[in-house]
Amino acid sequence: MQDDKKHIDIELSAEQSEGIYANGVGISHTPSEFILDFMRFLPGAQKAKVFARIIMTPQNAHILKQALEQHLQKYEERFGKIKIFGKPAKEIGFK
Repeated sequence: MQDDKKHIDIELSAEQSEGIYANGVGISHTPSEFILDFMRFLPGAQKAKVFARIIMTPQNAHILKQALEQHLQKYEERFGKIKIFGKPAKEIGFK
């Protein structure tokens, strides 16, 4: 059986490789796209700042959900169950 996976080179600039820290995400959608606003909440602040906005198709959002589920499962198998403290704030997209 032939392997149907294709090799894709991924380009990552030095600046991008540093990453962006986010401790919240706002999620909205239209019939044709999902919008994910990755933001940072600081203790005591009344506002959160969006550091990255990602717009994707519903199909790609679903593929992302599946990939996150797979990686979370692998993480927990290796490091143990992830503990969630308190209730995530409803307005930042967590349910």
